[in-house]
Amino acid sequence: QVQLVESGGGLVQPGGSLRLSCAASGSIFSINAMGWYRQAPGKQRELVATLTSPGSTVYADSVKGRFTISRDNAKNTVYLQMNSLKPEDTAVYYCNCLASTPGRPSYPYWGQGTQVTVSS
Repeated sequence: QVQLVESGGGLVQPGGSLRLSCAASGSIFSINAMGWYRQAPGKQRELVATLTSPGSTVYADSVKGRFTISRDNAKNTVYLQMNSLKPEDTAVYYCNCLASTPGRPSYPYWGQGTQVTVSS
């Protein structure tokens, strides 16, 4: 149906930067929104940032001013530029895509997750 492939995670020192990418593929009629969530050990999954196709953007308060979400519609790809990283940003980051396919109406799909670790 819809496959989401994430990349860009890794280990960085506090104050460093990472850029996450997520590419969607499959028989997609339309993509209504793409975004990023994260989950730290022992905590609930939380919204990081989302971007709808019409252009509305939502950021978690904890990342405002440091993270930027963007998209390339031609490539069905969403990015998350993460600057001034803090240890509390350490988590598994999951890409999310709200898409319509031949078999289903608008439905949320998830990537496999990519580990981001911020530590000295």
